[in-house]
Amino acid sequence: GSLNTFLNAMTYPDKTVYPVASRNDKDFKNLMSVYMDAVFRPNIYKHPEIMKQEGWSYKIEDPESPIEYNGVVYNEMKGVFSSPSGTLERVIMDSLFPDTTYGVESGGDPDFIPELTYEDFIAFHKTYYHPSNSFIYLYGDIDIEERLNWLDKEYLSKYDMIDPDSEVKLQKPFETMHTVVKDYPITDDEDEKDNTYLAYNMVCGDNLDRARYYAMQMIVYALIDTQGAPIRTRLLDEGIGKDIAPSYENGILQPYLSIEAKGANVDQAERFIEIIREEFQKAADEGLDQKSLKASLNSLKFKYKEADFGGYPKGLIYGLSCLDSWLYDENEPLLHIESNEVFDFLEQNMTTGYFENLIRQYLLENTHTSLVILTPKKGLAAERAKALSDKLAAYKATLSKEEIEKLVADTKALAAFQEEEESEEALKTIPLLERTDIDRKCPGFSNIERSISGIPAVFHDYHTNGIAYINLYFDANVIEKELFPYLGLLKSIISYVDTKKHTYAELNNEINTVTGGFGVGVGVYTDRKNRDKYSVLGDIQLRVLYENMDPAADLMEEVLFEGKYRDEKRLYNIIAELKSRLSESLVEGGHVAASMRAASYGSESAYLKEQINGIEFYKFVEDLEKNFDSRKDALMDAIENILKKVLVKEGVMLSITCDETGYDIVADRMKAFADKLPEESGNKKALKDRSYDFSGNGFRLEKLNEAFKTSGTVNYVARCGNYTEDYNGAINVFYTIMRYEYMWFNIRMQGGAYGCMCSGSSTGDMTFVTYRDPHIKRSNEVFEKIPEYLESFDVPEREMTKFVIGTMSGVDTPLTPYLKGARDMNAYISGTKEEDMQKTREQIIDCDAETIRSFAPYIREVMNRKNICCVGSEGKIEEDKKLFKNVRSLFE
Repeated sequence: GSLNTFLNAMTYPDKTVYPVASRNDKDFKNLMSVYMDAVFRPNIYKHPEIMKQEGWSYKIEDPESPIEYNGVVYNEMKGVFSSPSGTLERVIMDSLFPDTTYGVESGGDPDFIPELTYEDFIAFHKTYYHPSNSFIYLYGDIDIEERLNWLDKEYLSKYDMIDPDSEVKLQKPFETMHTVVKDYPITDDEDEKDNTYLAYNMVCGDNLDRARYYAMQMIVYALIDTQGAPIRTRLLDEGIGKDIAPSYENGILQPYLSIEAKGANVDQAERFIEIIREEFQKAADEGLDQKSLKASLNSLKFKYKEADFGGYPKGLIYGLSCLDSWLYDENEPLLHIESNEVFDFLEQNMTTGYFENLIRQYLLENTHTSLVILTPKKGLAAERAKALSDKLAAYKATLSKEEIEKLVADTKALAAFQEEEESEEALKTIPLLERTDIDRKCPGFSNIERSISGIPAVFHDYHTNGIAYINLYFDANVIEKELFPYLGLLKSIISYVDTKKHTYAELNNEINTVTGGFGVGVGVYTDRKNRDKYSVLGDIQLRVLYENMDPAADLMEEVLFEGKYRDEKRLYNIIAELKSRLSESLVEGGHVAASMRAASYGSESAYLKEQINGIEFYKFVEDLEKNFDSRKDALMDAIENILKKVLVKEGVMLSITCDETGYDIVADRMKAFADKLPEESGNKKALKDRSYDFSGNGFRLEKLNEAFKTSGTVNYVARCGNYTEDYNGAINVFYTIMRYEYMWFNIRMQGGAYGCMCSGSSTGDMTFVTYRDPHIKRSNEVFEKIPEYLESFDVPEREMTKFVIGTMSGVDTPLTPYLKGARDMNAYISGTKEEDMQKTREQIIDCDAETIRSFAPYIREVMNRKNICCVGSEGKIEEDKKLFKNVRSLFE
């Protein structure tokens, strides 16, 4: 019920952060009042049921049923710990910091969460979640003194000072490297070969050296991170892993560097460390590559100047950056915020031996290191599930009849507590805006149509601090159906192969030296007025300072026109690395994968997205890597064929976000680019007006209704479909009600899932999905009862206003200049007009309970499509397999 632009709580290894943000002053004050109350005066002291719901509790429906553990965070952490990458991160921290706070899991190890008592929980909160132990920061155009006085009067002055002794302690350095070997579960269909994770980890001093804070990031870039970096290249060349992933964790007191080889084997561990140390030694003796250092520093400086944090408020990111030093030295909150002098120092010391000395001190002569080996084990998930089941069964066997009946009663009591309605008096204590506080005027678009040497250009006139954001769209609809999966590969291949002028390593450095980022994307765009009209557009993305426009455009042309796509070894490495990263993202983002797959059963545009980005694309890459020798020629032909078809003058369009000065600079240089594009005969329509009917091109929608088994212990359940009625913007209020009322209550509070989401488009597509969910069948039944819930939906006007305001907080999210340009361009391509957005805004603001009830037929139509997909636990899927037409392993 707030216009917040951010509201959340985040758990870190040594801190918990509770930030709120709003652009409305009245709303901001309301948020501060509610959030300070929630943080310092939570109802956990009055209601142990909250601990049972959010933490853990025994769940047993009747005396004959088995006992289970349930709890929102318990299920969240089961999800974290069933992910190989989540497990690896935890084991690395434990291996380096066995004696400090970093050696224990801040989110809770699910094996130990049930040992936490309510009394210990309360004692912990009283000690550490006390104002004496807090760091409070304010940011924005506000009356700071007035807010500080309010904080003191309403909260801080009401507490006595305590000393919680919360100082983060230093881990005593090791004398020799620690080695840790752990198993992680895989399914019976996965191969144990080439499936081990190796991680070499080094603690790098403390976090209070402002130059080293950035310098170590530059070293990681030069030696490991960038394509063609020496350590990455040598490890891949020797077949040690399919993907090399470095990370420099500098958000804790003792930063550490971790170098991970994914898709390796246990017997490669010794050679893995040898290669890394040989390259460290070579860099220390011969010096780091100067172009790599310069490229890395330029990238850091560009991000610092741009200060573009996507959808996150600047104040949030700056505040989190403050904690990187403030938490460990209360006199240094701005140590890692004021960085221009540091950048000058680093630039001046590229050739003085400064970086090489850091390598010697922290990467070569340092004994505070560890080697973590994470090995795959078939059947481990089933073993763990059985061990837990046996443990709970054994516990139940120790209970008397009366004790079992008490647990049954406790289970019912918790459900009753959850179902209790808040009193009207209690609800009114929460301050709320009124609908009149919302601006009814919709912000406009800046889509100025121009032309550059015959190429359509859409100019978005915004102040960008001297940065031009350029998107080159090209018509991907012209390629054959069988080439669509290869279109998804372009994102990973363009700019990652040699060109006529540069190796791919040199090219990467050049790009990072003269641009703020270069990327490739592919999007499927549906016309707002005609749901059957859609098109697929490729997208080259470039961020560049005005003064670097010429060399940046030179690089873009080099990448597009001079790439060498017949380097078999390089292509295989790209494919193998892509497969590794996709498999990880499918596990981490199972809700995204399940949603995209379920939507593809009934939507042509979703079907195309699935071919380019989803599970189907992963299966394509998996097969390509497995059968590379027999498919490499087709791969090379396909990439060259696609680029030849799409890089034509009549099939491209530019989007340019900057001010008029920047536009003139971009347009002047892009004229030369336009002249290099070959002419296309035939299709003379402007790119934004082109649409294609893919149904006659071999695309056939099919309700597959699949479940994809993983070795994880949680599930992601998606139900998708579309409705045929005209779009009403008020349906966005329905989504808010689902997320924070109906689904929140039934799926999170009562079901124990960590998350639940729903969304839809103006073209009638709709998605409902759960996140880290212990259930499958139960959650699907919750979805199916939504129409029934809507038919009887009725709430007081105050509650309805709360839902409307909550919806508008998402509509009015603050946008960076880049995001404004992207929003405007999406509207331009989809045919969305300002009057459409104004109508949607008014429909949201004026939404009432009757409008919400009117959506029941929409949702019933969606549910009647019966499109369901699940990515999840092997055991749970087997238990509920009757829900699905097809059950298969996600990884084979």
